[in-house]
Amino acid sequence: MTGIALVLLVLTAIAPVGWLGVERLMRDRALDGLTVPPSATIVHAVGLTILLGLAGATAVVAATAGPAAGFPAAAATVIAAVAAVTGGGPVVRAVLKLGGVRANPTPTPDPESPDDTETPDDADTEQSDPNEVGPLRGGRVIGHLERLAVVTTLMAGWPEGLAIILAVKSLARYPELRAPQASEQFIMGTFASVLWAIGLAGIAHLVTT
Repeated sequence: MTGIALVLLVLTAIAPVGWLGVERLMRDRALDGLTVPPSATIVHAVGLTILLGLAGATAVVAATAGPAAGFPAAAATVIAAVAAVTGGGPVVRAVLKLGGVRANPTPTPDPESPDDTETPDDADTEQSDPNEVGPLRGGRVIGHLERLAVVTTLMAGWPEGLAIILAVKSLARYPELRAPQASEQFIMGTFASVLWAIGLAGIAHLVTT
């Protein structure tokens, strides 16, 4: 049973790669019109269902199996951390899409955008007012670091660290939260990201104890 839990955990970690490929394909097809086709919502819903299903199945199998020890336990910890990082991005984007949150009417990066060109000085996001706060940026990298910090903090048995992580992120993002829809984007994205990481930390705990 422990072996099955590890296999499901690996699938949970690598499934987002396929999801990312589908998202890129959908984005490329919609690039000309700068709009997301209605089928993208279905893709997000199906992808989210599959990913949550894999994580849930892993948790059920891990809960019924005996505690892992030695290499399986170490492997479960590492794989769970990887799954927390890789799976959080698609989960956040799906939650934002299904929640109807859009960063901007123009094609600007969302908080977990897979686009590697999201930089503060992107020429496509010029602003008329130099003091105006733009859309949330750097979300992809920040999200990865956030989930890694959350899952490792919980695995280390220091849940108090969650308060520090969220406080640092909130303070760093505060100037940007005045932008239209930025507060909803921030709250929904952060909750989805952190809850996913907490869930993977819980799965690792079920496998190893």
